[in-house]
Amino acid sequence: VQLQASGGGVVCTGESLRLSCVFSGFTLDYYVIGWFRQAPGKGREWVGCFSNSDSSTKYADSVEGRFTISRDNAKKAVFLQMNNLEPEDTAVYYCAARLGFMVTSATLELKWYNHWGQGTQVTVSS
Repeated sequence: VQLQASGGGVVCTGESLRLSCVFSGFTLDYYVIGWFRQAPGKGREWVGCFSNSDSSTKYADSVEGRFTISRDNAKKAVFLQMNNLEPEDTAVYYCAARLGFMVTSATLELKWYNHWGQGTQVTVSS
């Protein structure tokens, strides 16, 4: 199982970015994908997660309404569309995966995931 996040960059407040998480070694139908971020000097925090089995998603309150997770099965990729970005969104963003069939309270936890990709830096300037 491999995952690779990409698409980060430097944007201004209010702008948008779309992050990609390209994966291999598993079928999305049987896995839950999580997005996390780690700001400078802080711990890694959960941003949102997605289950292809039941098409369910859940987001952290801090990004609800601004961020959207989607997928492209043919491209074996999951995306994090980030709109109306704020300086507080500045962080390294990671995607993670684990075998699972639905979004649950456990899938909000960093420790639940056992496969991680390298992160991509997002910087939002004010």
